[in-house]
Amino acid sequence: MDGEKSIVQDEKVLKAKSGYAMLLLGIIGMLLGVAVIIAGCMVFGQTGETNTALLAGSIILGVLLIAGFILELCGLRVLNPNEAYVFALFGKYYGTIKTAGFFWVNPFCEAINPSVRPAAPVVTSSGLANPAALSGKAKKVSLKTLTLNNEKQKVNDELGNPVEIGAVVIWKVTNPTKAVINVENYKNYLSIQCDAIIRNTARMYPYDTSEKGDEKSLRGSSQEIAEIMCKELQEKVENAGIKILEVRITHLAYAPEIASAMLQRQQAAAIIDARQKIVEGAVGMVEMALDKLNENDIVELDEERKAAMVSNLLVVLCGNKDAQPIVNSGSLY
Repeated sequence: MDGEKSIVQDEKVLKAKSGYAMLLLGIIGMLLGVAVIIAGCMVFGQTGETNTALLAGSIILGVLLIAGFILELCGLRVLNPNEAYVFALFGKYYGTIKTAGFFWVNPFCEAINPSVRPAAPVVTSSGLANPAALSGKAKKVSLKTLTLNNEKQKVNDELGNPVEIGAVVIWKVTNPTKAVINVENYKNYLSIQCDAIIRNTARMYPYDTSEKGDEKSLRGSSQEIAEIMCKELQEKVENAGIKILEVRITHLAYAPEIASAMLQRQQAAAIIDARQKIVEGAVGMVEMALDKLNENDIVELDEERKAAMVSNLLVVLCGNKDAQPIVNSGSLY
């Protein structure tokens, strides 16, 4: 084979008949069957045993009418807004209904949705099973906007550091036919593809930026990384009729075994950056002070005294504690 092809190429919109008209027709048909049986019994009672065949025929005809119209009523379906039915008839795709309302379809059609498993029958105290657990009418495909909460998982970033990352995916089904037929369980399919995309994307970027700060990182470019995940995930689930609306990173942290070491590293980097800013500011303030002294001729200092003054100012400006002033009442020389 040259390549894999989808089982369903085009979605067939099924034009269903009005459920109200078919419901009325079914009720009339069952009443007609009862009337045929009653009429046969009345004729038999008036004529005696000579019309036994007529009685049997009327009963058989009435039972067939009742059974046929009961079967016809089995095709009645109710569809709520933002839901869809995908029908198969004798193993073949029959059509899809996405319009909300009360309608009638071929009673031999079966609603298919592999992601919905039939619930176990619930036996009540009277010994009757819950019919809702056995009904196939629950196999509707939801077209509403849904949320997939991908729990945090441990992966290695580009530098090999173990990190924990979690994301939430906002998605919806746009093509229920593809979602039901092309994949076994579109919800599980989306969850597995989401795990794979998050792992592969996290391996391509470091947790944090390097000293140059030019590259993307999981922490510094989380929005851009989420958009990349959204695009790649959309490509993977296109054949399942799913549209990815948004991907958000909800959890991002170093793994517990290296979290403390990485925290110390971040603290050290922050202290270095802060000290660098302080030194740059202190040097600028010292330079400004010397320029003001020379400009206003307040005091003349030789090179040795300037060096001492610069040293004292840098100690005061760069120190962690408040300086203790010493008043010099004598001469500088």
